[in-house]
Amino acid sequence: QVQLVESGGGLVQAGGSLRLSCAASGRTLGSYAMGWFRQAPGKEREFVATITRSGSSTYYADSVKGRFTISRDNGKNTVYLQMNSLKPEDTAVYYCAASYSSSSSYFRNYDYWGQGTQVTVSS
Repeated sequence: QVQLVESGGGLVQAGGSLRLSCAASGRTLGSYAMGWFRQAPGKEREFVATITRSGSSTYYADSVKGRFTISRDNGKNTVYLQMNSLKPEDTAVYYCAASYSSSSSYFRNYDYWGQGTQVTVSS
C-alpha cells in the first residue's frame, strides 16, 4: 500500500497562486492513477483533477479548468497541483488520492487518501 502526505497549503489573497504537493511512500507512485479532491465546510467532497499513471492524460473539474494544473514526477514519487488565479470559492481542505484503477473523477474509485492540506483564499 501507499502513504500520501500533502503539503503546500496556506492563506493567499484572491488572484494569487499556490502549489500543492503530494508525496508518496511505501510503494512507487507510478503504480497509481492520482487525483486531487477538495472539501469545503458543510459541503461534500468535490473532484478537482486527475492524472494517469504515466502523466500523459489529465482531466479537470469545470470550476478549475484553465486555472489549475495537475502534474506528477514518478521519479520523485510526488504529484503536484499548481493553482493560479485563486478565488475565495477555492477555499477548502485539499486531498490527494491514489487509485489502482484508471484515473477518475469519482472519489470511490480511489483506494488511498492523504490527510489533507488547508487552502484559504481571502477576498
